[in-house]
Amino acid sequence: MVFPFFSFITFLVFFLCFSSATFYGAATTKSGAKQDLVRSSCIHASYPNLCLRTLSSYAGSANTPNDLAQAAVTISLGRARSVSLYLARLQKLHNGSKRQQGAVSDCVEQLSDSVDELQQTLSELRHLRRGTFREQMSNAQTWVSAALTNEDTCLDGFQNVDGKVKSDVKQKINNVARITSNALYFINLLDETPARAVVDP
Repeated sequence: MVFPFFSFITFLVFFLCFSSATFYGAATTKSGAKQDLVRSSCIHASYPNLCLRTLSSYAGSANTPNDLAQAAVTISLGRARSVSLYLARLQKLHNGSKRQQGAVSDCVEQLSDSVDELQQTLSELRHLRRGTFREQMSNAQTWVSAALTNEDTCLDGFQNVDGKVKSDVKQKINNVARITSNALYFINLLDETPARAVVDP
């Protein structure tokens, strides 16, 4: 009876190894498919490398174009809020020339508007409806485009300003503008796939 026992043990070990490999392979394939969605979508974004870096953490939860659009806008909103807080702190210091202080004050208002517009966009994407889809997408595109314009206008105010503050603001605004540009790309992409975008038919 010794050999049948060892045969049973051998079979059991083989079965468990095969089952584990099958489960792991399926899980890896599913995870890879989600990662491929991010990668294949980012490749045509305005800033592909930045897109991959910022959206890679959403690969596991992004299953549809709407998920990606919401993730992109969420990231843009977070960066815009961060820059808005930085500018508000800078404004309170009252440092630099009057021209610089004026540019900072203008940027505070413009970034505040960008935050509002991105918040509206995110809310719209979370409540897409079949009957109002085109109107909602038009709203989202308008708001994100306006947020981009505000960010560009902020930089325009520093054209005749020199120094570290200008350099720091320019770096931060350029970063958030690129992320916002990618968000607009995902919204335009979503507009082309209404069947997979509607939350409530």
